[in-house]
Amino acid sequence: MELKKDKLVRFYSDGKRHKETPWGKNDPSFLEKSSSGYKISFSSVLKPEMGMDGGRNRLPEMGKIGRSKVLPQDNALWYKKILDPGSDIVLQWNWVFIISCLVALFIDPLYFYLPAVGGDAKTSCVKTDTNLRIVVTCFRTVADIFYLLHIIIKFRTGYVAPNSSTRVFGRGELVMDPKKIARRYLRSDFFIDFIATLPLPQIVIWFIIPATRSPRTDHKNNALALIVLIQYIPRLYLIFPLSSQIIKATGVVTKTAWAGAAYNLLLYMLASHVVGAAWYVLSVDRYTSCWKKICKKEFPPHRCNLSYLDCDTFGRSDRNTWAKVTDVFKQCDPNNDIDFQYGIFESAVKKNVVKKGFLEKYFYCLWWGLQQL
Repeated sequence: MELKKDKLVRFYSDGKRHKETPWGKNDPSFLEKSSSGYKISFSSVLKPEMGMDGGRNRLPEMGKIGRSKVLPQDNALWYKKILDPGSDIVLQWNWVFIISCLVALFIDPLYFYLPAVGGDAKTSCVKTDTNLRIVVTCFRTVADIFYLLHIIIKFRTGYVAPNSSTRVFGRGELVMDPKKIARRYLRSDFFIDFIATLPLPQIVIWFIIPATRSPRTDHKNNALALIVLIQYIPRLYLIFPLSSQIIKATGVVTKTAWAGAAYNLLLYMLASHVVGAAWYVLSVDRYTSCWKKICKKEFPPHRCNLSYLDCDTFGRSDRNTWAKVTDVFKQCDPNNDIDFQYGIFESAVKKNVVKKGFLEKYFYCLWWGLQQL
């Protein structure tokens, strides 16, 4: 509406008499005094009685468009709050957990490097790298804590009811009941998460193997490799649903093409790492299998004892006497003309990879794994 010039009135704070406005007399309830004059206060315009339908109680409802219905939890304690699966904190945790999963998948195959071949130039024996066992166990335990935290968070994360009758733009009602969340989680992914969290390699390395070890124990590493690989499968599986959740929330796993290339290259290097580590532990097992085969064929007076193949007996007098007359290690040397076939493990034995330090044998096995892939 266009106003005429003779109807416009300027306000002053000098106490002069003011003319009436086109809307009637000056109403002091609609004016607010300031240093520069008078301003109209709009606080009263927002009151419910000013004609807005619903008043201020209707304004917050506009923010509900496109979101699930969430119950207020402001007064609940932090450990009793239920998380929204689409919230930023859940998305950030998924990123942290997927990185911890990749680190855990790198740590587990390091257990395959625990068996090593020691001894001197004439005789050899099999041993366990104690320093590496301690370091790997510490890192593995830290990784297990992240898996345990992931289980706790999933017990406190709500879910969208699939058969919800209340739907807003394709999204259903968010279930916040802890009992329903726990019941749904226990019937879906809890078993896989629980298997991935168990510290099975630590139990085998520190408790089961020392308890079952005897002077005549066979030096086999197949049990350790089998335990690690069985738990490796559920840990690898957890990466795929995590990636799907991140893609649903953000659209992509990585924000840049270089980050995506680095992520795929990391997965490729991880695969070669697993293949190389498995090849190494089987190479040690194949090498000691030759020792045991020749050892069982020796006859008195210097009969071979399987305990002599353990480095714990390396300084004993009877072992030293046997080492001077035995042909076990000569008949198992791949550089000589022998009947025993090493197959794909020949390079590990011929190049003394099984006797090298950790870094040398690790990079050699990683290179071998890349070759195979």
